[in-house]
Amino acid sequence: MVSVKQVQVTFDCAEPERVARFWCEVLGYVVPPPPAGFATWDDYDRSLPAERRGSAFACVDPTGVGPRLFFQRVPEGKVVKNRVHLDVRAGTGLVGEERLAALEAECARLVALGATRVQLLAADGVEESCIAMQDVEGNEFCLD
Repeated sequence: MVSVKQVQVTFDCAEPERVARFWCEVLGYVVPPPPAGFATWDDYDRSLPAERRGSAFACVDPTGVGPRLFFQRVPEGKVVKNRVHLDVRAGTGLVGEERLAALEAECARLVALGATRVQLLAADGVEESCIAMQDVEGNEFCLD
């Protein structure tokens, strides 16, 4: 039996490079090198047919541990809540007020990058606090 060795998370979006660069900042990811034979991604993009230019972008974890994120342009806008979302783990191991302070600080950083704060989901005795947010195109994620 063969097991999967890598996972890529794909986002449908209107502006792939904009959304990818947002997630690079959020996660500390980087843009991978352009394909062989191209000095820059802009050079590569210009080599594509006009209808494909700007249609995709990617970012990767520089440590090689996290999944590759791929962003592809789609014609339709986002109309419903995501069925899958990312949890940005900013409060791992923290509880109570210490956790909330770490989440609020990271939330402020992400809002400055273009994210939208949706709501604080306060600790309820079973689950610790988290903050529901949206990226620059409205894709939901949790600051956990």
